[in-house]
Amino acid sequence: MVKEPVFRGAATALITPLNKNGVDFRSLGKLIDWQIEQGIDALVIVGTTGEKSTLTSLEHLEVVRYAIERADHRVPIIVGTGSNDTAHAINMSREAVSMGADALLCVTPYYNKATQNGLVTMYETIADSVDKPIILYNVPSRTGVGIEPETYAKLADHPNIAGIKEANGDISKIVKTRALVGDKLSLYSGNDDQIVPILSMGGSGVISVLSNLLPKQTSEMCHKFFEGDLEGAREMQLKYLPLINALFSEVNPIPVKAAMAAMGFCENYVRLPLTPMEEGHWEKLRALMEEQGLL
Repeated sequence: MVKEPVFRGAATALITPLNKNGVDFRSLGKLIDWQIEQGIDALVIVGTTGEKSTLTSLEHLEVVRYAIERADHRVPIIVGTGSNDTAHAINMSREAVSMGADALLCVTPYYNKATQNGLVTMYETIADSVDKPIILYNVPSRTGVGIEPETYAKLADHPNIAGIKEANGDISKIVKTRALVGDKLSLYSGNDDQIVPILSMGGSGVISVLSNLLPKQTSEMCHKFFEGDLEGAREMQLKYLPLINALFSEVNPIPVKAAMAAMGFCENYVRLPLTPMEEGHWEKLRALMEEQGLL
């Protein structure tokens, strides 16, 4: 069973502009419009970069509703609905679908973790509860549990499980996954420093932090590859590598929030336990942004 990709190219894992009073919807709207005008291929709302873990359930749903209405079908909207509580993940997934989400992004369960059998059962249960495509999100550095290639193979036949956001950093495992699932699941890079390597394995694109700053360029990198300009895509991957590394010099989304604030898109406000970027790291990031003409 070959499933159509939710998107091809770059999807921005969008920040959620915040201030002391809550979600800054005015800034969020401007950011969504700018991303679309710049040619981004899709938007991921309330994922890790969107500070989902410190939004209340009400804020989460308000952001989802606002983003879907603001985007107005101009690009696919993918909503982060994963949880370490499967019942909560199902509830949030159903709510997002009812609001018009095009797809869902479901992270592996954090803290309580799971066996591989548990992951299969959890994902199948969530996928059975909705009628929209689900992208599995594997980021073991944050959650403490990873999805093994053989587990992807078991999940690949579910009609609502459509893709993988792979952020395990292990290219060998990603190659093995691709060999096992073939075209049954779209493969997306979850790491900006591995966009072109994953495209070379038949990937469909990236869910990106970098594209908060550079939506046009991140999308262009992917489409150069799709169009056969491998050298052009490779050059862009290497060109932006120092900036990518600086965006992860502290835990995401601290650096990207600082960067977007410097570009005038939002306040540099993150919720505890996150704190504003340390001065030494910021100076390096600012210098690289200046080199790229972003400041």
